[in-house]
Amino acid sequence: MTRLAHTDYPIHDLLRQRWSPRAFADRLPDSATVLRLLEAARWAPSSFNDQPWAFLTARRDQPTEFALLLDTLIEFNRSWAQTAAVLAVTVARSAFAHNGQPNRHAWHDIGLAVSQLTLQATAEGLFVHQMAGILPDRARELLLIPPGWEPVSALAIGYPGDPNGLPEGLRQRELAPSIRKPLSEFVFTGTWGQPH
Repeated sequence: MTRLAHTDYPIHDLLRQRWSPRAFADRLPDSATVLRLLEAARWAPSSFNDQPWAFLTARRDQPTEFALLLDTLIEFNRSWAQTAAVLAVTVARSAFAHNGQPNRHAWHDIGLAVSQLTLQATAEGLFVHQMAGILPDRARELLLIPPGWEPVSALAIGYPGDPNGLPEGLRQRELAPSIRKPLSEFVFTGTWGQPH
């Protein structure tokens, strides 16, 4: 299923093609493809080049590991993410490695890494559905996340599948066009609320 965002200004086609499906095909990317996604994340910018991220991943053909990651999701996300080819949980180190001071930018930096992973996935014909709906305490316990690291999000990665296999409510959301706020609602010049 191909969808192109209708933008107000021209942007790169990779950005227009990106969306977050819940229906995934029963097809696995090879290991080299998954490694390319993670390599793209690796090269994201970060504050002080601290790279405060970690990714716990599993392909669907790794049933034990996949089940662990799936079990860190809220029930709603589990219901559809179980068909993804790859699951990942992102984790942020809460302090800078070089001085031990709190890193209030770590979650931002994880977002940049995931964004690069997502664009690489789009270039590979894969799609990423990012999920805030995780159970952080359960993730810490099941995935043995050490102190000083915080579970942030989960990713369902795969090739797009048939939305007709989804329950009615999800199918409607899958087929609906993506919409975004206009720039005028969040881009200001100088002071808050001053039109750009």
